[in-house]
Amino acid sequence: MRITVLGSPTSWYASDLARAASGLHELSVVPFGEIAAELTSSGAVVSAGGHDLTNADGVLVRSMPPGSLEQVVFRMDALATLQSIGVRVLNPPKAIEAAVDKHLSLDRLRLAGLPVPRTITCQTAGQAIEAYDRFGGDAVLKPIFGGEGRGITRLQDPAIAQRAFRMLEQLGAVVYLQEFVPHSGADLRLLVVGQTVFGMRRVNREDWRTNISRGARAEPLEVTGELAELARRAAAAVAAPLAGVDLLPAEDGRLLVLEVNAVPGWRALSAVTGVDVAAEVLRLFES
Repeated sequence: MRITVLGSPTSWYASDLARAASGLHELSVVPFGEIAAELTSSGAVVSAGGHDLTNADGVLVRSMPPGSLEQVVFRMDALATLQSIGVRVLNPPKAIEAAVDKHLSLDRLRLAGLPVPRTITCQTAGQAIEAYDRFGGDAVLKPIFGGEGRGITRLQDPAIAQRAFRMLEQLGAVVYLQEFVPHSGADLRLLVVGQTVFGMRRVNREDWRTNISRGARAEPLEVTGELAELARRAAAAVAAPLAGVDLLPAEDGRLLVLEVNAVPGWRALSAVTGVDVAAEVLRLFES
């Protein structure tokens, strides 16, 4: 099969996917930021990095680089164009759009009947201060877009919280505020690949944030039937065949679904489980 990966050609993931594809698939890696499209009465051509993506059997979205609103919307539109002419896109643009927006994805999870942390999204500093007080003066402020723990802050000081909210209001940003959930310093990352679920425990005794990029340590995890079903339901809520699902075991006994990542990494998970995740991901195009 001819598979195009949208991501950095020099990344570890590009190398891992090339290794897994060797002798089985024709793989090319092109930057997401170079996507262009040509539309005519007779058809459409979507290209990137000198490659005609409309001739690919499948396109794997491996990165979501930052960009202006216009750039991000156009990239999703280009993926939708590829889908419309029969190219399989993983993940589909609608799944990426839902998962990249923390408010929208949490709402999808809630509607699917999954347990989620109490969250307030608002637009003014006054509303945010009121929400912060309702959380008892201890809450987690997150950027509505973004991942890997970037920009996440725990607010326990009212003065600092007020300054943060006023700054966000001045920037025209949305405030996404979540209850702080006491936990043991570990969460669970489950990777859904089709109907198969892999998992690891992420442990960070030095920081309440448990992202690997924030210094957490990956440990093996037995994926029980309950965990696998929660992960599949979360991935289905945003319609993502390939998804990273973050679960948080709270000290009060709740098992919360924090978010779904539609462009999940697997380097740490592959290392701790011994699973050839890249090969599993490529098999999705064969199914």
